[in-house]
Amino acid sequence: MGLKVKLFVLTLLIVTGGAVATALADKGDAPPLSGAMHEFILQTPPAPAPDVAFSDGDNATLGFKDFKGKVTLVNLWATWCAPCVKEMPSLEALKKARGGADFDVVTISQDRGGRKVVDPFFEKNGLSALPRYTDADNAVGHALHIRGLPTTVLLDRDGNEIGRFEGGADWAGRDAQALIDWAIKSGGKDAPALPPIQKAAN
Repeated sequence: MGLKVKLFVLTLLIVTGGAVATALADKGDAPPLSGAMHEFILQTPPAPAPDVAFSDGDNATLGFKDFKGKVTLVNLWATWCAPCVKEMPSLEALKKARGGADFDVVTISQDRGGRKVVDPFFEKNGLSALPRYTDADNAVGHALHIRGLPTTVLLDRDGNEIGRFEGGADWAGRDAQALIDWAIKSGGKDAPALPPIQKAAN
């Protein structure tokens, strides 16, 4: 095979490969992991979330299986964790904008004091939409093998981990919205078009 032919074949492979990648992205097959979400750790293939319990604060326990049927963003946080505190308003905005039949935000406190410290924190910061779930024994954190707080895990409709983000993030930001909307749309054929999240004024 001559040099010109080899160069032509190589160029053709590059062009067609790029076209295939673009087509996959356009169909929603590839998650948008750019900008602020470039450190999102994709789980390939998605793995089942652990069967672990946490509390709703009213003597009832829940597990990830209770959220099957929805794409779920699970955020592990604590009141003493500065990056956790910083990202809570964006999680609140995400919950208000996207929470519903297709999507939920599940915030699970890792504070040893449970609701005794979580309730005053929510009231002080005006958080009304997020759930006040607690895990005083850090069972969820251990089961998910987290390396620090905050850690946010994205689950698909079947309760499988799509991936996770370690550290604080703006969950009401454009890049996070794109990832969340991709997860919602890819989980259902008739998912509606989703408007931008409106952030509260500082």
